[in-house]
Amino acid sequence: MTEQLSLNIANCFADRIGSTHGLTRAGFDAAQGRMADLTDRLAAMNKAGETRWRSLCHDPLRSEHLAAVRRIVADTNAHFESRSKGKRCKHLIVLGIGGSALGNIALQAALKEHVHNLTPCTHRVGPRLYVLDNVDPHFVGDLMRHLEIKDPGLTHTAVNVISKSGETAETAAQYMIFRDWLKSNLGDAYRKHIIAITDPSRGTMRSIVDDEGYATLPVPDGVGGRFSVLSPVGLFSAAMCGIDIDALLAGAAAMDRRCQSRSLNDNPAATLAWLLMEFTTRGKGNHVMMPYCNALYSLADWYRQLWAESLGKRLDLAGREVFAGPTPIKALGTTDQHSQVQLYREGPNDKVFAFVDLARWERDVPIPSTLNVDAISYLHGHTLGQLIAAEKRATEYALVESERPNVTITLPRLSAEHVGAFIQLWEVITAYAGLILNINAYDQPAVETGKIATFGLMGRAGFEQWRSKVEERLAPRGKG
Repeated sequence: MTEQLSLNIANCFADRIGSTHGLTRAGFDAAQGRMADLTDRLAAMNKAGETRWRSLCHDPLRSEHLAAVRRIVADTNAHFESRSKGKRCKHLIVLGIGGSALGNIALQAALKEHVHNLTPCTHRVGPRLYVLDNVDPHFVGDLMRHLEIKDPGLTHTAVNVISKSGETAETAAQYMIFRDWLKSNLGDAYRKHIIAITDPSRGTMRSIVDDEGYATLPVPDGVGGRFSVLSPVGLFSAAMCGIDIDALLAGAAAMDRRCQSRSLNDNPAATLAWLLMEFTTRGKGNHVMMPYCNALYSLADWYRQLWAESLGKRLDLAGREVFAGPTPIKALGTTDQHSQVQLYREGPNDKVFAFVDLARWERDVPIPSTLNVDAISYLHGHTLGQLIAAEKRATEYALVESERPNVTITLPRLSAEHVGAFIQLWEVITAYAGLILNINAYDQPAVETGKIATFGLMGRAGFEQWRSKVEERLAPRGKG
């Protein structure tokens, strides 16, 4: 990768935002040794297979997954094209939640045209993509009605179900609905319209897949959902829609090599992890990611799950109650300059901000000089790209004036390789942060209670006591 993501941390130091809220250069220099030790620990963990997500962008997993994804993409397209001339896959529905959905959404938003789903198939690469990341009946039902109008008989529609176990209630319910929907329209041919991404050898979904005969791709062992976007979980829908998955993984690999440096100055993940955790210990536990590019906004959603589920832990590795974890917040420039920045500048100084911007816009829009109104004539001769860059710079200045720490991550341009680099960067930052906080960044015990209680409320055998627990705990008390 000839052009690299750049990181500007100058607005975090006392010479910019004052000694009360800013860090010192001496403190940064003093952290060099500790962060180098953590870099060594992460390398040892990776070698021992404890952070398998980090190997997704490197061979042999990289080549293995690329070959498998390409094969299923080719088979899927060949099936639709073989039915009769013009019967290509026009609609791809992804069933998943959390890590099985957010990465797919983020890649599509970042790397496909904003009007991809509105573009006629004659001018569009790949199918329209719909990611059903919730069980809201209006959300699901409206899509089904829409596709019954757009694709009578569903001959152009494929469904990609993503579930490692097959027992996540939301995805299981969606799968049962869409399986019956396809079957009622296509008869026995429905099996060719379902692609499953699941555990390669065990679990409820694996058993279903083996019985039904679906095409499958693996959820790799040792890769949690929030770290899975660079595996077949995210690569399949990306490849179906024409995203360059080779470049995506190449960019991630290039970033990972940067993040193996023992020098804090040369390792952007170590630098950001140290800064963010240092501010957290100083009472700035709200971390705002603010892209100045609409296409990158869904990456902030992906980041929120990664940061919250990985770092929000009651216990540390010694079993002590620590209630660790910064709170991830998303904002969009320039939109949220008009809805959030008042709070960010004059509210509690308990936040640190990560701006994300582009060095170069592939397409820009000139502002006409035909409206001769003095108050807005300063815009004449400029472009929207220049305006959004000025807006970001002005917001950065305003936060510095209010002694609010902020960093800027700049992507050279909006491309698969740079989005891959951004994803790998934040996954490695998360790994460093977990070590600094001395917590397990790879489990999510607090999520399980809600899952189990749902089983009880929905009548799953063996979980009856959970219905009683829920009803007793939430029973009305008193008036009001």
